[in-house]
Amino acid sequence: MGLEFYSIYNWVKVLHISFVVAWMAGLLYLPRLFVYHKENEKEIKIATVFKVMERRLYFYIMNPAMVLVWSSGLYLGYVLGFDLWLIIKISFVFVLTVYHTLLGLHLQEFKNQNQKKSSKYFRIINEVPFLLLFIILILVIMKPFY
Repeated sequence: MGLEFYSIYNWVKVLHISFVVAWMAGLLYLPRLFVYHKENEKEIKIATVFKVMERRLYFYIMNPAMVLVWSSGLYLGYVLGFDLWLIIKISFVFVLTVYHTLLGLHLQEFKNQNQKKSSKYFRIINEVPFLLLFIILILVIMKPFY
């Protein structure tokens, strides 16, 4: 095997992409759970199950994945150099992080049975992470401003 196989940079890139996939899965799935939760909030047993699912997804998958995306991504940026395309990409990842935090606030409102947003609202915001991911992928693959 060549030296490329043993490159720390490549292994961090593999881990970074894996954590991005996990984080994005959560960012796309949690609002969908919120839709079903909102539509069934009067059914105590069902709402309780959703609360458990949402909490576990957010705290055990999404939060660690986000931290690992940021830490591995910043390492990769340090190694590559922070060109303009990468700085713009990081700004979109920051927006994803704000979105992640917003989902956490909605999670807290569901926990406290104080969620005022409609299921339609959650259906609409469910599109946000995909649009941001699409922009991020264009920046990563095309590297404009390089």
